[in-house]
Amino acid sequence: MRELFSLAGQVALVTGASGGLGAHFAQVLATAGATVAVAARRDDRVAAVVSEIVSTGGRALAVSLDVTNPESVAGAFDVTEQDAGLVTVVVNNAGIVGGERALDVSESEWDRVIDTNLKGAWVVAQEAARRMIAANIGGSIVNIASILGFRVSGRIAPYAISKAGVVQMTKALALEWSRYNIRVNALAPGYVETDINREFLKSDAGAKLIRRIPQRRIGRPEDLDGSLLLLASDASGYMTGSIIPVDGGHLVSSL
Repeated sequence: MRELFSLAGQVALVTGASGGLGAHFAQVLATAGATVAVAARRDDRVAAVVSEIVSTGGRALAVSLDVTNPESVAGAFDVTEQDAGLVTVVVNNAGIVGGERALDVSESEWDRVIDTNLKGAWVVAQEAARRMIAANIGGSIVNIASILGFRVSGRIAPYAISKAGVVQMTKALALEWSRYNIRVNALAPGYVETDINREFLKSDAGAKLIRRIPQRRIGRPEDLDGSLLLLASDASGYMTGSIIPVDGGHLVSSL
């Protein structure tokens, strides 16, 4: 069973990997045997993640990447290929969240969220697929969606809209790229505890949120590990266009 989920010999690129879930995903893939390109804009944070992976026996390299810039995306793949080989696993994790009422969202804020969360994921997936097809090698693209692509909450309209777009993008690309042995799937996490939301979760509003989750707890980053490895590895060889919610039952709650 361990071999079924193994990523030995694979080269994985994780976007938005300078912290939070992205850094965690990079570490999980490295532990499974992949050489991981830790890609993000903050070079110092990327270097720290790489150092941590290497210190535990993993293989990783630091890659500068701005997903909103197609030239930066192409350059990130160039660097990874030169140093590690062709990317065969992509985790499209880069994302940002706003916090305004829909009536107050400016055009620039809309563009900022959509360009990062949706267009950025598109550009990265497209670049990866072009290279896989040219090399006649298949691979796995794992998009990080959200349960907010299926249900909504207040003051995050651009984010929810972008994640709904990621869900449909996943299905559309899966349909077109299956013939090239490229699988495109997505994880849709629920609320997961990170440094960004830890203080909020301790508040009364956070406690109210937790009560709406059937399992009555917030997710931990490691709760996503099994689903991530399933989609990244050959264990999901007959899966494409699938969206896997990992949310403690939040989507089936009526609250």
